[in-house]
Amino acid sequence: MDRPDGVPLPTRVAVVIPAKDEADRIAATVSAARAIPGVDRVVVVDDGSRDATSRRAHDAGAEVVRHPRNRGKAAALESGVAALGAQVDGAIGSPDGPEQAPPALLFVDADLGETAAATAALIGPVLAGEADMTIAILPPQARAGGGHGFVVRLSRMGVRNATGWTPTQPLSGMRCLTWDAFQAARPLADGWGVETALTIDLLVAGYRVIEVPCELQHRVTGADWRGQLHRAAQYRDVARALAVRRLRRSAPLKVLRWLPRRGG
Repeated sequence: MDRPDGVPLPTRVAVVIPAKDEADRIAATVSAARAIPGVDRVVVVDDGSRDATSRRAHDAGAEVVRHPRNRGKAAALESGVAALGAQVDGAIGSPDGPEQAPPALLFVDADLGETAAATAALIGPVLAGEADMTIAILPPQARAGGGHGFVVRLSRMGVRNATGWTPTQPLSGMRCLTWDAFQAARPLADGWGVETALTIDLLVAGYRVIEVPCELQHRVTGADWRGQLHRAAQYRDVARALAVRRLRRSAPLKVLRWLPRRGG
């Protein structure tokens, strides 16, 4: 089956799980992801872990890509998708038709454990051609975090100002998107700005983005100094991603101001 624009719809799903020091939860997350109908590959990107994340992910049945040092979430997603690339490139060049369309990509946070199975709800609209990217809306978490919502508000306002659409949970990392949509959003924004930028870039480019409720539970960042440093890094990366996109939107106007006037 094809979309109205003639692009073949994906019929299978590849999961990419960025992970750092998630040895306690990664095996359960991988097992839950592998059990999702339609999933045929699960890639874990160990982003500089100092624990047994890689070994436990491999033992649970995942393909593992390892970064020797921490490079951030965006780099981990890029590495995970790159690991799928050779198989996908061969499928695109195959004469076998829509069945060989590139897989949909399902991004799953490593700390979801068994609840990662609920990300299955994100897949249906993408495989049916109803959306180019779906974003998970999480329920209230079992343990409240220690933040004040500054990063969420910054991201939500940035998406709304750039696109006119107001997301419920703009920082949600659980997303399913087409291969084509992912390529259109590259290069990804650095670090923790990746989700905000991904939403903006796809909406501005005309891709369809919807939110889907998912019963997911993850480890919430605490209120101690480590948690505060994490939120500061998030705020920095989101602010940077938004600033880059504001500059892109204003660049044509700046160029026009410097053009010589006709007849002048």
